[in-house]
Formats: sequence, C-alpha cells, structure tokens
Amino acid sequence: MFKKKAIVTFLQAQVAAFLGGITDYGLMILLTEVCKLHFTFSILISGTIGAIINFSINRFWVFKNQCGYSSRINSQLFKFALVVLGSISLKSFGTLILQKVFQIDYRIGRLITDSFVSYGFNYPLIKYWVFKIKKEQEAIESN
Repeated sequence: MFKKKAIVTFLQAQVAAFLGGITDYGLMILLTEVCKLHFTFSILISGTIGAIINFSINRFWVFKNQCGYSSRINSQLFKFALVVLGSISLKSFGTLILQKVFQIDYRIGRLITDSFVSYGFNYPLIKYWVFKIKKEQEAIESN
C-alpha cells in the first residue's frame, strides 16, 4: 500500500514542519502578547522565520537528493516563498475567520487552521513542486 520510503519522508517532513511550526507559533504568541502586534501581523513575521527553518531542514535533510533536484536552490527558494506566502495568507485568513465568526481564541484558531494548511496545502506543494527530483531518480525510487 504505502512504501516505506514515502512514509519515512512524510514523517521527516512532519518533524521539519513541527520545528518550523513551533518556532512560528511561539514567536506569534510573543509578538502578539508581549509586543502587542495584531495577530495577523505576528503571523506574517513569525511565519517567515518559521519558513526559513522549515526550508533549511527540508532541503538538507528531508528531501535531500544525492542525484539532484529538478531545479536549483534559487528556484526552490522562489517556489518555497510562494508556498509560504500562500500558507501565511491561508493561516492569517483562517485564524481571523475562526476568531471573528466563531469567537475562537486566535491561539486555538491558529492550531486548527495550521492542521488543514499543513497537510492539505504545504506538504503536497513542497514535496511535488518545490523539492521535485529529476525524472531519472523518480524512476529509480519507484522500483
């Protein structure tokens, strides 16, 4: 059903997401509670820093490919930045909607929103678009 390598890659990506996410979430609370920024701005700042951590771990550990990626690091950074912009936008909007419409505390709303964005948006785009491997390597790994 599922290949061992796919499961290991998924679990490694979750570790990377967790480390980037815990940095992001903690910094969001610090910026909102201590620095008194609105949580939407805190999410923008903390999301950027969390994304840098996530990108680094993904590139050099999770999706590390000895045979080469299909694109260079500059292209990966650009694609990753687009994913992050989409992710931050979805997280900010989702958190705001949950807070305004459903009166859910922004900290809880953010966790709810993150779970949907991480699995339904970030992971597929990072795996299949940002860190896409060369076609020859795909053929080798599928055998």
